[in-house]
Amino acid sequence: MNIPTNLKYTKDHEWVLIEGDTATVGITDFAQKELGDIVYVEVETLDQTLSKDEVFGTVEAVKTVSDLFLPLSGEIVEFNDSLESEPEKVNSDPYGDGWMVKVKFENESEIEELLSSDDYKALIGA
Repeated sequence: MNIPTNLKYTKDHEWVLIEGDTATVGITDFAQKELGDIVYVEVETLDQTLSKDEVFGTVEAVKTVSDLFLPLSGEIVEFNDSLESEPEKVNSDPYGDGWMVKVKFENESEIEELLSSDDYKALIGA
């Protein structure tokens, strides 16, 4: 199971890459394996400001639909448009080309509430 140490994680299986005041968000390798073949990613919150843990979109797999929860409060400033035509990137490269949104976050202290890679490994029993 791939769990990069340079990322932060949520209990809802999102990963977060912090770069300055922007966070890139996607779902973890564990989450995409649990969901199975992803056929659609929907994010209709572009340019909206949401609170931490609010739903920012959904990911649809062959068997299920799952909400995506925002790990940090802030404005969604970018959506990975390539997922509209190639949602399978979430399966093939969840930490790279399969990223979902970029968020200009508002509250740096929320970062401390995220899980480290070791904490996430413990959560999923890896």
